[in-house]
Amino acid sequence: MKVGIIGASGYGGVELLRFLNEHPQVQSIDLYTSNEDGQSLTSQYPHLLNENKYTLRPLEEAELMDDIHTVFLATPPGVSSKWSGWLRNQGMRVIDLSGDLRLSSPKVYETWYKREAAQKELLEQSVYGLSEWSKEQIKHASIIANPGCFPTAILLALLPVLKANLIQSQSIIIDAKTGTSGAGKSPSSITHFSEMNENFKIYGVTSHKHTPEIEQQLMDVVEEELTVSFQPHLVPMSRGIMATMYATAANGVNSEQLHTCLTSAYKNDPFVRIRDIGDFPATKHVFGSNYCDIGVAYDERTNRVILVSVIDNLVKGASGQAIQNFNIMNGFDEKTGLGMLPIYP
Repeated sequence: MKVGIIGASGYGGVELLRFLNEHPQVQSIDLYTSNEDGQSLTSQYPHLLNENKYTLRPLEEAELMDDIHTVFLATPPGVSSKWSGWLRNQGMRVIDLSGDLRLSSPKVYETWYKREAAQKELLEQSVYGLSEWSKEQIKHASIIANPGCFPTAILLALLPVLKANLIQSQSIIIDAKTGTSGAGKSPSSITHFSEMNENFKIYGVTSHKHTPEIEQQLMDVVEEELTVSFQPHLVPMSRGIMATMYATAANGVNSEQLHTCLTSAYKNDPFVRIRDIGDFPATKHVFGSNYCDIGVAYDERTNRVILVSVIDNLVKGASGQAIQNFNIMNGFDEKTGLGMLPIYP
């Protein structure tokens, strides 16, 4: 099977290449970029020195019609909304890692992303690809909207307990931390070494664009309007996300009930690992892997449920989940090409 990556020179694109390069069902990988065509990828990423076969091609229609089965878009917002429909019309399947197709409402997208939304028809045809929760839809999809990194960690933890009515839906507070690779490859005053070393920053206060994505997916479960308080922070590490969620418990809830709910929800899902009661995950436990590790506790004193979810933002939060969706779309075992254990220490 021949696949393509648009936006191949970014962190998400290179992470896609790392996994697809070892995927037994992928015969060849074409790489596309809008501003660095003709360059070998090794000029930017010397760790790929033995992979000189990978040259960046220009992002042009004529270049994208060479028997490609699936195209991954690891691009900034605004690119996928222009290209996804055309790619689909050429018979290619599309997995979009940007945020262009995640929100079903164009108005909500334009409010949070401050740019024009994709066409309504394209949004209606896109399947939100949270792998563990949308398998049947993904199997039959031609366009996948890959979830954001924060929403992946948050939704995997919250959805089971919310669906089981173990927490009060209007009480959710989410405190999340991410490594700097989540901001992308382009250097900025926010992420360069002098700013981040020995520092800890809050950002996107009340305005982070993943907020409506989280709320949209939670509302699909409870079938009522809800809002969450979601606040991200930037920490001085390259990759990893930890989301800590707090919610008021429903009457009669205890730690055992919460733990049983989570373990039952993911008993057939190989990439979600539920920790024992009292055991909580750290970002290093999933580093470089497609795992999501979740810990849970009930605080009797405050009547609050506490959920802790960790992922690698570049793998389960982006490229790894995209390949998991690629596997599901094509009827492969969803673990294919993703069996790498976490890197530790």
